[in-house]
Amino acid sequence: MIPSYFIAHGAPLLAIETNEYTQFLKDLGRSIPRPQAIVLFSAHWESTIQHVSDVDQYSTIYDFGGFPEALYTIQYPAIGKSSITKEIEELFHTQGVPFKKETNRGLDHGAWVVLRELYPNADIPVIAMSVNPTLSPKEQFKIGQSLSSLREKDVLIIGSGGTVHNLRALKWEDNGEVETWALAFDEWLEKHLTNWDTESLFDYYSLAPTADMAVPAYAKEHFVPIFYAMGAANNEPKATLLHRSYRYGTLSHSVWQFG
Repeated sequence: MIPSYFIAHGAPLLAIETNEYTQFLKDLGRSIPRPQAIVLFSAHWESTIQHVSDVDQYSTIYDFGGFPEALYTIQYPAIGKSSITKEIEELFHTQGVPFKKETNRGLDHGAWVVLRELYPNADIPVIAMSVNPTLSPKEQFKIGQSLSSLREKDVLIIGSGGTVHNLRALKWEDNGEVETWALAFDEWLEKHLTNWDTESLFDYYSLAPTADMAVPAYAKEHFVPIFYAMGAANNEPKATLLHRSYRYGTLSHSVWQFG
């Protein structure tokens, strides 16, 4: 059974950089058994009801500003797969998950920055999924859990976001030092993920140290994809930290494997 993953998409600059993290993602793409399709929950697609893409050919969305021109020329021409979208719809119907089908939206950078590192040829079908940061972690987990059977059919489920994502606290000089509060939150998260302690994780905002700094109220959408990805592996409850590094003192590049 193919695992599910939470993968930090970092800053858009990753798409034109070569560093420790981009190399890790390239190697990860080569190590995962080749999936027949990818279902990706992106922090950069928020909706109050679950959205499921049914797109033949995705456009590339440049949902950022002020970056080098090279970023705006990147194309990631992924295709969709209607049969997987239909199966997702059936699973949501069965599990009582309200949803809407989206037939026009392209891939935002939360999706294509990650996918381009993992699968640069854009030759694996993608089903893009929204996230709803207003739901409780338990409800987000349940949505991921409703899709767990897809993993048995070699469908790769990814949550793309960031465990520590506070743009107002970035240290632009980036001297390699990690802020203690960022590390404290990630270390708390590591302990409870590896123990599959969903009770504590669902109450992370009250229990985790510096949660209000690591996951500020204005940026919860970057943290919540971890619950969708974790839920997808609840029938095989095992969490493994594959990579963790930081940029700008606080921005985490964490990759978690579930299952």
